[in-house]
Amino acid sequence: MAKNTGNNFRRGAVTGRTQFQRPDGNYQKRDERTGHFMTAKDGGKPFKGVAKEPDGRDGPNS
Repeated sequence: MAKNTGNNFRRGAVTGRTQFQRPDGNYQKRDERTGHFMTAKDGGKPFKGVAKEPDGRDGPNS
């Protein structure tokens, strides 16, 4: 399980989620299994530990 350490990094990757950059420059998470959109992040910086789309490890049951 991925955990934030409190020291500006995390241990492990977040699984089952990807992120992409929207046309407005913000990043949004997507659930890999259902395709539903999750939270968006303001400021134009990506989420930590969440793979960017396409990440090359997508599969039918990822």
